[in-house]
Amino acid sequence: MIIRSALLNVMMGAARKAARNLVRDYGEIEQLQVSKKGPADFVSSADLRAEKTLRAELKKARPGFGFLLEEGGEVAGDDKSQRWIIDPIDGTTNFLHGIPNFCISIALERDGELVAGVVYQPLGDEMFHAEKGAGAFLNEHRLRVSARRKLEETVIATGIPFIGRPGHETFLKELGAVMGQVAGIRRFGSAALDLAYVAAGRCDGYWETGIKPWDIAAGIVLVKEAGGYVTDFQGGSKMLDNGEVLAANDHLHQPLLKLLKTARG
Repeated sequence: MIIRSALLNVMMGAARKAARNLVRDYGEIEQLQVSKKGPADFVSSADLRAEKTLRAELKKARPGFGFLLEEGGEVAGDDKSQRWIIDPIDGTTNFLHGIPNFCISIALERDGELVAGVVYQPLGDEMFHAEKGAGAFLNEHRLRVSARRKLEETVIATGIPFIGRPGHETFLKELGAVMGQVAGIRRFGSAALDLAYVAAGRCDGYWETGIKPWDIAAGIVLVKEAGGYVTDFQGGSKMLDNGEVLAANDHLHQPLLKLLKTARG
């Protein structure tokens, strides 16, 4: 049996509580109030309800911590060294189209370092969780990144820029460079789950640009604790700042990074 820290128990409990209404809302999508933030960027009453629940549960357990929220923005706490980074529904477009690939993502950042992450896929009851130095898990099972060494045997996940987002031409160059070297490319529509799948060895790698901190913060912890590498496209650690992320095992990370750098010129 896994012995989890009080911190992870708090995060997992908050995710499960928010998920109850989320699953109910998913079953009643036609009745949801939906508004547009951008040309293809939606926010629903389900997002707002889930975020409210997460914020209330986490604040109750750790009153001094701050928040970085997808919908609510940045909220300072009395403890300036620690903040929650939250996406109440990562994969909102999937959710609103009845595609069952979305999740709740919660990360804790301490003194500028990501130290814990939870990615919960409620429809499959898949709770991915990790804490710095303690490993990554899916429910009760320890996770390890894929052991594949050859690009031609790999399946790589990515995200595709949609209407209103910049970088379409650059992405097509990246896609062309990678697709010619790998067994397959997948676009699932949830960055947090893409990273969780890399941690679980379901995907061998994942790359995306123009991504927000709340989309990837928890997943970064998962991949690192599962033995993988996560960097920006310069091979650095500024993923949350510049919106670039590349995750893979130690054999595939550098070859993928080289392909992306070449494609971007």
